[in-house]
Amino acid sequence: TTAFAGDKADKEKCYGVAEAGKNDCAANGHSCAGQSKMDKDPSEWKFVPKGECEKMGGTTAPGKKM
Repeated sequence: TTAFAGDKADKEKCYGVAEAGKNDCAANGHSCAGQSKMDKDPSEWKFVPKGECEKMGGTTAPGKKM
């Protein structure tokens, strides 16, 4: 799959919805994607379509580390 710079324009960071090992980038002392240790950690995020985050039970602002 080829990624384009505009791909992120229609997405937003959504905190608290990523399953363990399925986060999109660094947080909680680890360096990159796929390294989260627990489901729905409020300080871990993944990209979701704009406007969908809160519908999924997440937030666009980071929560406290679990």
